Amino acid sequence: MAPRSTRPTLVLMVRHGKTPTTGQVLPGRAPGLHLAEQGVAQAEGVAERLLELHKGPSGRAKKVAAIYASPMERTRETAAPIGTALGQKVLIDKGLLEADFGDWTGQKLSVLNKKKEWATVQRYPSGFRFPGGESFSEMQTRMTGALAGLVAKHPGQTVVAVSHADPIKAAVGHAMGTHLDLFQRIVISPCSVSAILYGPGGPAVLTVNSTGRSLSDLALS
Repeated sequence: MAPRSTRPTLVLMVRHGKTPTTGQVLPGRAPGLHLAEQGVAQAEGVAERLLELHKGPSGRAKKVAAIYASPMERTRETAAPIGTALGQKVLIDKGLLEADFGDWTGQKLSVLNKKKEWATVQRYPSGFRFPGGESFSEMQTRMTGALAGLVAKHPGQTVVAVSHADPIKAAVGHAMGTHLDLFQRIVISPCSVSAILYGPGGPAVLTVNSTGRSLSDLALS
């Protein structure tokens, strides 16, 4: 058996379900945004998919060691049915938070995409800081640091991390060795699952933006 320190950890990143403003507003960290009815259904659906992985082929194995979520209402509401299905308490990790959009928080995307800075957000995000908020580089560093912390806590285990689109995109890009300026090419849909295996030789991206197929083949042996 390999030494404990060399065993890889599987991180299953789940984006929160759809909200009433998904695709219309940049909500950021503003409180009070809850899942829409469709988002609740999406959360229940991803919980079922993760339960299949958790049980494994035998129906008895316990594959998922822990469930973490960003502090925002929409992520906690997405994580809740996962915790219920897997029989585990959802733990809060502030490192999984949405980017701090600063003065852009709560603004309509139809307004923001008319700003001259929008082209920078899409094509040169590594050089952009949201007015009064966080830079994309800071967001990526925070997110990858949070994931590194989860890996350190759970060597050789599987963990679920419920977060937001941009932090997950940044983490996937980092694991793939993709420059931050290209991370906008990655799509992370509501309640999709993106899996990264963190081992001693570096990360391996197993799936990105999975929304339908079984996750059971991702289970660690």
